[in-house]
Amino acid sequence: MSIFDTLSAYGVVPVIAIDDAADAIPLADALIKGGLPVAEITFRTTAARDAIAAIASERPEVQIGAGTVITNAQVDDAKSAGAQFCLSPGIDVEVLAHAASVGMPFAPGIMTPTELQAALKMGCKMVKFFPAKPAGGPNMLKNIASPYVHTGIGFNPTGGVNMDNLADWLALPEVRAVGGTWIATRADIAAGNWDKIATNAAAAVARVRQIRAAA
Repeated sequence: MSIFDTLSAYGVVPVIAIDDAADAIPLADALIKGGLPVAEITFRTTAARDAIAAIASERPEVQIGAGTVITNAQVDDAKSAGAQFCLSPGIDVEVLAHAASVGMPFAPGIMTPTELQAALKMGCKMVKFFPAKPAGGPNMLKNIASPYVHTGIGFNPTGGVNMDNLADWLALPEVRAVGGTWIATRADIAAGNWDKIATNAAAAVARVRQIRAAA
């Protein structure tokens, strides 16, 4: 399976901003405990690369990716740290080409059919629909995705997704996995609320299972 197939199996990818790389292993352990050993560590903080490297080295069972990757240098940093995939809030064909050249699976951010076609042209297998709720929510994504179903492209809606609307997103067959910003918040990580994060992860896993069983 590709890494994006693996993410699809979980249905939710925790989206994480971490300010201290020393918190990376306790965070990974909390996600493992909650049955959700996957994370997108965003390059919004200076600790991101070191946090990815720590998890990749010490907790290899965690599927670790880099988010908010917007430059070629960040692609290289993510790869050298051990990230298995990259995501971005927008689309930059130069960065996509560089990621392809170094063998890094990349899901760019899209919000329009034009951007989606650019991603398809670059060979992308999954794209981030961002910002998901402000961009029109599940109904907007359904209409954007409809003409492209035959391509097999998958979507990772992120931004405004939560436990209350998770079922609305996963009802769309094109949605492979949502971005879960609520699972391990910046504040909870900084406070060391590992039990809360584990509980959030477990609840998300159970909800995805429930939704998919009812489909």
